Amino acid sequence: MKKILISYWSGTGNTEAMAKRVAQGVTDVGGEAVLKKAAETTPALVREAAALAFGCPAMGAEVLEEAEMEPLIAGLGAAELGGKSLGLFGSYDWGDGQWMRDWVDRMKGLGAVVEDGGIIAHLEPDNDSLTKCYELGKRLVGKAEFAS
Repeated sequence: MKKILISYWSGTGNTEAMAKRVAQGVTDVGGEAVLKKAAETTPALVREAAALAFGCPAMGAEVLEEAEMEPLIAGLGAAELGGKSLGLFGSYDWGDGQWMRDWVDRMKGLGAVVEDGGIIAHLEPDNDSLTKCYELGKRLVGKAEFAS
């Protein structure tokens, strides 16, 4: 069974709900979803995963959360991310999603193969964004199988 690591930070529960839908998509097609908060995620867990999903809402001036998610991402490089399929997701309150575009570019720069350009939800995720998260989970299992 392919392990898909889903790591997230959530302040209000919106991004956590998205992470749980990714995990459900993974398990519904026979993958193993490893759901972890950002503070519980290590570079070793990232290396061991067959595919990845990271979730974080936009904070402040459209940046990643700085106490847990940013340190996690800053500690990763090509050794952990190179060639791996990665889905990004999160919610936002204001702005136009620049934080997600920046995050996608950053992850591509570290060698990850980013799926779909990131999934964003305005405030509480609606059915459309939750469905996209579910489908992302299913696709990540397929990508992990293909990469084997």
